[in-house]
Amino acid sequence: MLGTPRRSRFRPQGRRTGTHSTVAAAAAAATVLLVAGCGGGGDVPTGAVPEPDATYGGLLPAAQAPAPEGFSSQNIEGVVIDAPEGWEVDQGDGQLCMRPPGQSDCGYGAIQVRPKAAERDSANWPKKGDAFNKDDGWAADTSACRSPNTAAAGEVGIKEARHQVVGNGLTTHADGLKSHYSVWSVTCDNDETFEVRMWFLPTSDVLVYAWSIDQRYEPVYLQVAESMDVTEYNR
Repeated sequence: MLGTPRRSRFRPQGRRTGTHSTVAAAAAAATVLLVAGCGGGGDVPTGAVPEPDATYGGLLPAAQAPAPEGFSSQNIEGVVIDAPEGWEVDQGDGQLCMRPPGQSDCGYGAIQVRPKAAERDSANWPKKGDAFNKDDGWAADTSACRSPNTAAAGEVGIKEARHQVVGNGLTTHADGLKSHYSVWSVTCDNDETFEVRMWFLPTSDVLVYAWSIDQRYEPVYLQVAESMDVTEYNR
C-alpha cells in the first residue's frame, strides 16, 4: 500500500497568557472599601461574533487547523499527487484516499483520487452528460446528506444543490493540464449544509474529489489538487 499512514503532525498553536496589575484604592477619610468591577471593562464590538445563519451549516465556524508541515508524493496507477503530512493515506478499489487527522473513513473531510473514474462507475459519472458541470452532478448517488452531523448515518435527504463555477472554472495542475473545477453548495432536508469540490480531467478520466469538505482544512484541498501530475498515467 502506497503512502504509509502517519500519525498527525499538526501542532497546536501556542496560547499567550498575560498578567494584569491590580490596583487597590482606599478612601482617605472613610472606611468604605471600593470594590473593583469585573468583566474586562469594554463592550464587544458589534459584529464581532458571526451570526449563525451566516456561517457554515448554521454553526460558528471551526478554527482553521495549522497548515501541514509538508507534503509527501503519492502514486496511484501513474497519477502522482501530494498528500499533506499528518493525513492518513491508503488506497484500494482503484482509489487513493487522504484522510485528515481523526477521520476513520474516506468520507467527511477526505480527498479521493480516482483514475479511470467514469470508466469504473456504472453510470459513467461524472463524465456522462457533463455531470461535473450540473447542479445534480456532485455525486453518483445524491440521496444522502453529508453534513458533519449526518455524514456517518446517511439518513437525512437532500433539499437542493447548487453548482458554482470558481473563477474561470479551470485549475492548472503540476503537469500543465487543466481540469474542470466545480464546487457544490448542498442543503439537506434538515437545513444543514455541506460543500463538495471536484477537479475532473474528462479526457484522462481522472477525478480529485473532496466528498464533503472540512472547513478547518479549506486551503489544503486546492493545494493537493494543483499538485496532481498525470504524465506517467497517460503514457
